[in-house]
Amino acid sequence: MDGERRWADKGEAIGHGVSWLSRWSLRTALAALGFWMVFWLVGTLWVVVLPVLLGLLITTVLWPPARWMMSKGMNSALAATIVLLVGLGVLGGVIAAISSSIASGVPEIAQSAQKAVTQLQDWASGPPFNLEGSDLDRLIAQGVDQLKASIGSIANGLLTGAGAVTSGLVTGLVALLLAFFFVKDGTRFTPWLRGVVGERAGGHITVVLERIWATLGSFIRSQAAVSLIDAVFIGLGLLILGVPLAIPLAALTFLGGFIPIIGAFIAGALAVLVALVSNGLTTAIIMLVIVVVVQQVEGNVLQPILQSRGLRLHAAVVLLVVTAGTTLYGIAGAFFSVPVAAAVAVVVRYLGEVIEARSVSTTSHLDGDDPVETERSPE
Repeated sequence: MDGERRWADKGEAIGHGVSWLSRWSLRTALAALGFWMVFWLVGTLWVVVLPVLLGLLITTVLWPPARWMMSKGMNSALAATIVLLVGLGVLGGVIAAISSSIASGVPEIAQSAQKAVTQLQDWASGPPFNLEGSDLDRLIAQGVDQLKASIGSIANGLLTGAGAVTSGLVTGLVALLLAFFFVKDGTRFTPWLRGVVGERAGGHITVVLERIWATLGSFIRSQAAVSLIDAVFIGLGLLILGVPLAIPLAALTFLGGFIPIIGAFIAGALAVLVALVSNGLTTAIIMLVIVVVVQQVEGNVLQPILQSRGLRLHAAVVLLVVTAGTTLYGIAGAFFSVPVAAAVAVVVRYLGEVIEARSVSTTSHLDGDDPVETERSPE
């Protein structure tokens, strides 16, 4: 009766409900198995997946100037080479400027550190510790003995760290080479893909990939904005407190903002340590408060808001996916979790648009209207 179906008895109605629940349970289980296989494959091939993801993020930065040069008639290989070399030159120049500033400020910090050690010794020799010079020497000797006893584990840790650094350098080099090829041949990818999968499916895939590409660009811009805000406010705090190396520390804060969790922590710790050595305990405590407040506001307010607007994800979703990414894949998972979630959201939204377009088309056809082309992308 007008969209309703009457059942012969309650048993038939219950049987229909159980059958419906069984079908959807099986579909859900198969979908969950598919997601698990994807996660397993990504984890197994992480050594390949990581440089590809890094290369894509680097390409989002290099592509706009390369596209402009190509529009002026420049060869794609030459444009890719120029933007890559210029990008490396800018990064190298920033690192060189930071290193030069740090080197020029080291003598001042060394003098402050020596003065701080002397003050610490004077403080330890007074109440309530009342440590004599011999007592201090004995404590230092005990510390040296403990260090010697732990030299094996320290060496193993250094070797492990050196291996991690080497692996990171190799991954970075592969990512740069991939970024070069992505910039050089990126325009050929979607036509090739359409030729492989066919025009019908290729049209949908092209639209989805273009939207994901725009989403990656939004992620990089929002991350750069958050890092810049961190660097500005922490740099202002350093300048107001009169801490040496304020500009290099602010630059390190900006660069560290692109490395989730550990980057901001190391940059903030360096700022507090320099303030402690050069300006004393009071300044260091004030600097610690500034760093904690800025990073809490950035991590819990600014970053979720900016990324939720740029990536069209709710702030709560951003927080949850970062937590999940950190749990599953560590620091790299924390960094890539947001763009990956945004890419998944793009696919889901596009599927919703396709389903809605087809349902409207089917309704119009059933109502006697002219049928519309249902396979066309909603773009």
